[in-house]
Amino acid sequence: MQIEVAKQSSSFTVGSKVRDYMMLVKMSLSIMVVFSAVVSYLLAPHVQFTWPRILLIALGGFLVTGSANAVNQVVEKDTDALMKRTAKRPVASGVMQAQEAWIFAVVSLVAGIFILAYYFNFTSALIALASWFVYAYLYTPMKKVSSYSVLMGAIPGALPCLIGWAAGFPAGAEISWGGGWALFAIQFFWQFPHFWAIAWIAHKDYSAAGFKMLPSDAGPTKFSAIQAIIYSLLLIPAGLVPYFIDMSGYVSLWIILAANFFMVVQAIRLYVEMTSGAARRVMFSSYIHLPIVLLSLLADKV
Repeated sequence: MQIEVAKQSSSFTVGSKVRDYMMLVKMSLSIMVVFSAVVSYLLAPHVQFTWPRILLIALGGFLVTGSANAVNQVVEKDTDALMKRTAKRPVASGVMQAQEAWIFAVVSLVAGIFILAYYFNFTSALIALASWFVYAYLYTPMKKVSSYSVLMGAIPGALPCLIGWAAGFPAGAEISWGGGWALFAIQFFWQFPHFWAIAWIAHKDYSAAGFKMLPSDAGPTKFSAIQAIIYSLLLIPAGLVPYFIDMSGYVSLWIILAANFFMVVQAIRLYVEMTSGAARRVMFSSYIHLPIVLLSLLADKV
C-alpha cells in the first residue's frame, strides 16, 4: 500500500514539474514560433522535407524561444503575480525558484544556439541569439515604459521567419534574403492586430500590473481600433510580395488576399462595436490567419 502511494506521489510530482516547465516556456507561443520557423525553412529555395532536419530546426527554435520566455517570467515574476491570467505561472506563483528558471534559460539557450549553428549555419544562430536578446532584455522591460514595446516585441516575434529562411541555406553559401524579409514582413504586421486584441481583452490586468500595451493611454479606444485596422491593411501588400518575387504561385495569392481582407473586416468590426467580443473575434481570426497564410505559401511553393 505504501509503495503504491509512493508511486502515485512520484507520478504526481513528475507530472506537476512537466506542467510547470510547459508554462515556463509558454508552450502555445513557443509552438507558434517553431511553426513559423519550420515553414520558413521549408520555403527556402531547394530545401526538401526531411524529418531529421525538420526536427532539428524545430528543437533549436523551441529551445531558444523557451529560454527567452523563461527569462521573461523571471524578470516579470512580481507583475505576473498581480494579473489573473499570469498569476499561476510557476515563478510568479512560487512553485519554481527564479534560480531554477535561470538555469533552464541558460542551458536551453546554449543548446538551441548550438543546434542552429552546428546543423545549419552561424547566420541562423546569430539571428536567433539577437531575437532572444531583444525579447528578453528590450521588449520585456519596455512594457512598463511605453506602448512602443509592442513594436519592439514584433521584431523578435517575426525573426523566426528569418531564422528558418537563413537555416535553409548551406553553411558558407550566400543567402538570398528577399523571401526571408517577405515572410518577416507578413508576420511583423500580423502581430499588431493580434496582440492589440489580446491587450484589449486583458486591459484591466495589464493596467493593474503597470503595463502599457495598447496604442492609446486611454485604453480600449477608437484610436486603438484604428491602429488595428491600419496594420491589418498593411498585411494586404505584404501578402502580395511572395507572389511577385516568385516564392509562391497564383493559388496562394488569392488565398492570402482572402485571409487578409478577412482580418481587415474583423478589425473594422472592432472599431464599430468597441466590445471585448469584437476583440476576441480579431484575436481568434489572427490565430487562424497566420497558419492559413504560411501553409498556403508552402503548398504553392514555386
